[in-house]
Parts: sequence; structure tokens; C-alpha cells
Amino acid sequence: MGNHTKKVGICGKYGTRYGATLRKVIKKMEVTQHSKYNCAFCGKDAVKRQATGIWKCLRCKKTMAGGAYVLSTAAATTVRTAVSRLAKAKSDAK
Repeated sequence: MGNHTKKVGICGKYGTRYGATLRKVIKKMEVTQHSKYNCAFCGKDAVKRQATGIWKCLRCKKTMAGGAYVLSTAAATTVRTAVSRLAKAKSDAK
């Protein structure tokens, strides 16, 4: 039987190395990159990270670009809302 970790979770593999603060930062990144995300095409929680910035839906087999550790970054969300706002303003002007 292996040892279980109570607080450190996925960062238990690092042991006491690298300092507590760095391990907390790494834990946040590793948890987000290994979790499943919602697919915009089929609607299922089936999007997994293939490589840095490449995400693939396991159900509908669509491949999409995203962030290194998260499917949709904050910057991408900001750009998406700005583009949709400008497109709406352009269509309202006509």
C-alpha cells in the first residue's frame, strides 16, 4: 500500500523539496491541467489536455487550442467578449 497525502495532494511526489509556496503554485497548475473541461461542441465534460495548449474532447474527437494549463484563459475570455460586443455594435449601426 502506498502512502496517502492529506494536504498536498498531487504535489506529494515532490516531498519536502522546493518549498511550500512553490508546491502550492504547482498544485494549482497540475490540478487544473489534469481535470476534465466542458466541450463547447458536444456539451459533455470530456475535454482533456493533450499537450501544452492543445485540448481534445474524448467524446466528439474535436481538437481545440487553449491555455497551457486551463482550456480557456482569462485573456481569451476578455478578447471573446470584446469581439462579440464590437460585432453587436456593428450590426446595430446598420
